[in-house]
Formats: sequence, structure tokens, C-alpha cells
Amino acid sequence: METVVSGIRSTGKLHLGNFYGAVKNFVQMQNEFNCYFFIADFHSLTTHPTPEDLHGNVKQVLIEYLAAGIDPEKATIYVQSDVPEIAELYLYLNMNAYLGELERSTSFKDKVRAHPDNVNAGLLTYPVLMAADILIHKATKVPVGKDQEQHLEMARTFGNRFNRLYNNEYFPEPFAFNFTEKLVKVPGLDGKGKMGKSEGEGNAVYLSDEPEIIRKKVMRAVSDSGPTEENQAKPESIQNLFDLMKIVSPSSTYEHFDNLYNKCEIRYGDFKKQLAEDMIIATAPMRERINEISKDETYLRQVARFGAIKARESASKTIREVREIIGFKNF
Repeated sequence: METVVSGIRSTGKLHLGNFYGAVKNFVQMQNEFNCYFFIADFHSLTTHPTPEDLHGNVKQVLIEYLAAGIDPEKATIYVQSDVPEIAELYLYLNMNAYLGELERSTSFKDKVRAHPDNVNAGLLTYPVLMAADILIHKATKVPVGKDQEQHLEMARTFGNRFNRLYNNEYFPEPFAFNFTEKLVKVPGLDGKGKMGKSEGEGNAVYLSDEPEIIRKKVMRAVSDSGPTEENQAKPESIQNLFDLMKIVSPSSTYEHFDNLYNKCEIRYGDFKKQLAEDMIIATAPMRERINEISKDETYLRQVARFGAIKARESASKTIREVREIIGFKNF
């Protein structure tokens, strides 16, 4: 089976965008590929979380991975920092990553503009750490969105550069992998762009949100005064809400409100109430599992330890062979 690697940064709770954009596919992939799904706590250090927040966020993502249906018997679920071999490979790859190419990374330039007071080396070398995450398991398939494709290209560059430098075709080339034909883009509630944690609490609906919180968030979602002529194009903020309905609601519900919009008869209050209820129904099984799993500390500890053992088995073999290729020898 081909190897798949993917991770989610431990910077807070998972939302509908994480689930429909990534985790739902992970659940299907685990039946067909050799999957490694990790919680990227090394990556989260670029934003300097407190020790309490760091552990709490890692635990929350682990709980939600499990609640969403990722099975530790089928896939390897692990915490990035439980596999020190990743940090060692990161060091080796950094020796052959050049300042110019790292500074040209689009995400680095975006981060510098957004946070000019926190331009740390971890942000600069983020693509190298991502490459280490992938290459440590010699993965060939990496589920990524458009915003990560440049990083994946850099991972290929670093792996190929290592192979050329040591004249050894060791690392295979990893490529972007979409398990479904069409990527699901989940918009946020703020009227623009995709759903995300960094856009503010009201923009995202979290898998663990209680029904009343979901209702409040959806009712506050950005809308307008309504259509003024039949069959007019929907503005972005309204199209986003319809796109959300397309994801969580039955097609008959979507068609009903789409027809009302086209006939200038839509009442946004009714539309939002329906959208909120359908979101509550869609997230109910996961919400129940989150509440159940979060109480079982023994199970969480077992999953994390079992995942670390499986991940280190793969990673330690890679590091042993990489050290040999580079020329490290014991006296």
C-alpha cells in the first residue's frame, strides 16, 4: 500500500472546514492506504503557545480525530513531538535548504506581513519541517489544499537534493493527493473567504460547539437585505451561506431555499434557522463522541502511546538509513 501523510496544527478545536475539507477523507483513506495522521505541535510553536494551551490543544485534536472516525487500529495517529526523529531529519534537511528559496515562500511572506514582530526562524524553515514530516515515512501521497502546494513542491526539492548530494535515490517524490474528485471548500460565516480559526471565533463552527452556540453563530452570519430581482447572482456573503447549506443539508432543503431566493421570496431568518439546525444534526454524532472520549483519559493515553510506537518504528528506520547515507558512524 502507498503511504499517505497528513497533519493538523494543534492550535485549537477542529471546525467544519477541517472535517469536510480533510478529516472526512482521512476516514475513507485509512481503509485503502498506509496512513500516518499526526498532530503538528512542533509547528504550533511558531506562535508561542503557553505550556497549558499547547497540551490542551494537542489533546483536543486527538479527541476530535477519534470522534470523527479515524481508527488507531487502521491508521497511525501520533503527536509530532512524540517522534524525535522528525526533528533530527529537520536538522539534516536544513543544512541543504537555502535562505533565498525559503524567503520566497508565499506563506512566509504572508506571515511576515501579518506579524512583523514575530519573524522567527521556525516560520522561515516551516517548509523544511513539513518536508521532514513527509519524508520521515517516505510518503508518496499528501492530501493538501491549494495553499500548501508550494510547500509540497519544496518537500520534493529537499528530498531530491538529498538524493543528488549523496548519490542515492533514497527519498521518493511526494505528490498532492485528493481522495475525492472535487475538493470541498468550506466558507466561513464572516462573509468572505474560507472557514478558519484565525478569522475570529464567530467565523467557524466547531465540531464540539453546543447547539445553542451554533444557532447564535449562524444567526449572526453576514447577510444582506435580500435580492431585488429574480434570478440575480448571489453576493459572496450569501453564496457562502448557500455553499454551507449544500454541505450539511439535504439537497431538497437547498433547492427549496435556492428557489425562494430566485423568486425574491427568501426570508434570511428562516434560512439561517434551517442552516443552523442542519449543522446541529450533522455534528451531533461527533459532538456526542467528543464528550464521551474526552472523559476517557486511559484510552487517550493508550492511543497516543500506541501511535508513537508505530510512528517511531517507521521514523527510526529512516533516520538509521539517512545517517548511514550521510556518513555518520559509531566508534
